[in-house]
Amino acid sequence: MHLNLNFSCANRDYANIYWNDCSKINYVVCSGEAVARTKKFDPQLALSKAMAVFWEQGYTATSIQDLVEAMGIHRGSLYDTFQGKRQLFLEAIALYQDTIVQAAIAHLKAPGAARSAIERHFWQLAERSAEQPCGCLITNTLVELAPEDAELVAILNQGIQQVEDAFFQALVRAQDQGEIGAHQDIRTLAHYLTTSLQGLRVMSRLNPHADSLKQTIRLILKALD
Repeated sequence: MHLNLNFSCANRDYANIYWNDCSKINYVVCSGEAVARTKKFDPQLALSKAMAVFWEQGYTATSIQDLVEAMGIHRGSLYDTFQGKRQLFLEAIALYQDTIVQAAIAHLKAPGAARSAIERHFWQLAERSAEQPCGCLITNTLVELAPEDAELVAILNQGIQQVEDAFFQALVRAQDQGEIGAHQDIRTLAHYLTTSLQGLRVMSRLNPHADSLKQTIRLILKALD
């Protein structure tokens, strides 16, 4: 792809610059002279801002213009650093999993965390649902794009598996402490809790009222008895 732009270069009034491959921009050419391009922004900060846009608007509804405005960079810098909208989105998902998801499940993985930590995880979802109208980026993306993108599903499943593993660890401790029955299949129960959590997140987008969610949570938590 060629972009022919007018650009004011040092010691030149105007010269054409050609960006031959938007995914591999390493330099600009000013009247035949190669000039090194240096990043004048923090890629990690820009990525976090892009993550926020995708989280609020979804992938399809987010335009390149939305992204460059939020990130505070030029289109060329976006393509140079992130190769395009799709790759930027994949990196935003990875950042979400490494930060937001890990923070959300930290109390489930804490030493000694058991049944009460699991119950608190669900009750907090109900209490905070009205404060988090954007829901969960992973759940939102599964609903929006999963049927059409197998590669993306594999990446999203990594984040969901992190949640299930955190539930599993807490359930093992709960069972060891006699807080849930020895007859319980812990891995199946962890999968059930994770699936239920995803369903609650979808429903919280439709009805974020805590009282409605709490009724469902009471039934979900009965599986621990």
